[in-house]
Amino acid sequence: MVTGNSCADHLGLRRSRKEISFMPKMKSNRGASKRFKTTGTGKLQRAHSSKSHLLTGKATRRMRKLRHGTLVDKADLKRMRVLFPYG
Repeated sequence: MVTGNSCADHLGLRRSRKEISFMPKMKSNRGASKRFKTTGTGKLQRAHSSKSHLLTGKATRRMRKLRHGTLVDKADLKRMRVLFPYG
């Protein structure tokens, strides 16, 4: 039985106290990071839906309006921040 030396010590994997004291970073949801952008003031911007198929039945005026993005609703913002904390 070896005393005082752990397997991590032997392999040189032991971390200093400075490295251990910091919390790890949160991970952004990768799907959310591709779908949302943050504005300069910190609001979340999203794209409109209904633009991928069955386009012949939709009016040109409607399609033109769907091109531009819009902001995520205030009611959904809290849930989006969990998925996209650094966005």
